Amino acid sequence: MRYLAIFRLIIVPMQQFLQSFATLSEWLIGAVFLVENVLLTVLVLVLGRNIQRRLSPQTVTPIAATRNEWIICAGTNMLNTVVTYAGYWLWKQGFITISYEVSWKVITHFLLLFMAMDLLMFLFHYLIHKTFLYRAVHGLHHQAIHPKPMDLFILHPVETVCFGGLWLFLLMLFPFNIYAIILYLTLNLAFGLTGHLGIEPLPAAIRQWPVLRYLGTSTFHHEHHEYVGYNFGFYTNLWDRLFGTYRR
Repeated sequence: MRYLAIFRLIIVPMQQFLQSFATLSEWLIGAVFLVENVLLTVLVLVLGRNIQRRLSPQTVTPIAATRNEWIICAGTNMLNTVVTYAGYWLWKQGFITISYEVSWKVITHFLLLFMAMDLLMFLFHYLIHKTFLYRAVHGLHHQAIHPKPMDLFILHPVETVCFGGLWLFLLMLFPFNIYAIILYLTLNLAFGLTGHLGIEPLPAAIRQWPVLRYLGTSTFHHEHHEYVGYNFGFYTNLWDRLFGTYRR
């Protein structure tokens, strides 16, 4: 109970913070969202490089291979900012409803977000691989056979907008808990980073633990870049196992 009280003291003011944030000018809010996305990108690039240096110094590669990759990364940041602002606008207009209570809903809502987004992204990812969209859109991301952290942001604009649209669509369906959303977004970034490390930070024995064996590890996504007909999942390999696209 003591820890729950501390938890409430620290994060319950989130509702008041969001209400105060909404009083800022639209331009300032957009600037905040842009800075947020840029900082998250820098975090991925710096953290990914440090992990590579610690675990496999001989495989460390330049952050970006070409100037064009920096340009695409900048474009992805701009579009992610637009998606973030769109989510804020939908919340302000009442299309997205957020709950703020500190309860077991944080866990249940997080699990719902985690699994629902994993399924939606799997279906979209499978679709673009099996249609003309692969050559027209997704092929840009698959230029990296051996991915590096920067490749998390090397996406066609259509793909960036579609992934963001899936996220906003899901938020409009149900009044998710704000802390579940924050937890999901944190892990989403972590999975994106590990999937594009280019190395596997987890020993093979640990990857076979009862829960971890069903998660989308760095090896799992790396093999998708090498064998494009397999491993379409993001956070888990459950859908690939179910639909027969899992590469053992």
